[in-house]
Amino acid sequence: MGLFLQHKTVDMQWAVWKMEESLDVLLLLLPDARRVSCEQEMQRFTSDRRKLEWLSVRVLLYSMLQEDKEIGYSSEGKPHLTDNSSFISISHTKGYVAVILSSVAPVGIDIEQYGQRVKRVYDRFIRSDERVEPYQGDETWSMLLHWSAKETIFKSMENADADLRKLCLSHFIPQSEGVFQVREYATERQQLFTVGYRICPDFVLTWTVTI
Repeated sequence: MGLFLQHKTVDMQWAVWKMEESLDVLLLLLPDARRVSCEQEMQRFTSDRRKLEWLSVRVLLYSMLQEDKEIGYSSEGKPHLTDNSSFISISHTKGYVAVILSSVAPVGIDIEQYGQRVKRVYDRFIRSDERVEPYQGDETWSMLLHWSAKETIFKSMENADADLRKLCLSHFIPQSEGVFQVREYATERQQLFTVGYRICPDFVLTWTVTI
């Protein structure tokens, strides 16, 4: 299926790729010069699923920019474009990968498949002063949005504290898409972030641009 969702503004764009192609088909979607190096790099992964995720991200990036770009990683594991032309963040869940780019500021994106596991780790990321409102009668969606939004903020911050309870979502009533705010209490700045979100039939997506 390939490109599943895409959103663009003047300074930012994100997209979601649905992973339904084989590795061979995905390789054919890349420029010739990149294809050989990707085939070689993929050999470091033993899992076919991991190969699909890794390659789908490169195909999605090429689809978004129509330019051949290389992704590097910091010592902390954060991705960056090696030519520094844009800030980038990457996420994946079962069946999908997501990429966000911005030419002006650090970004974060997270995609989470719908599932009940989030209820078992509720106390690891929900604060006592946060309210979880149901979406269409189901609190699981809102729990996933809380988890996903905090992962998104964590990815966009420099030297972020891994304790997600140091991030606090403002009260909001979940819709199929919208925005809400997140305050971080991990630094002296206590910065306020605006997070966009979408609820799709089998996943939630959140993103932010750190202005």
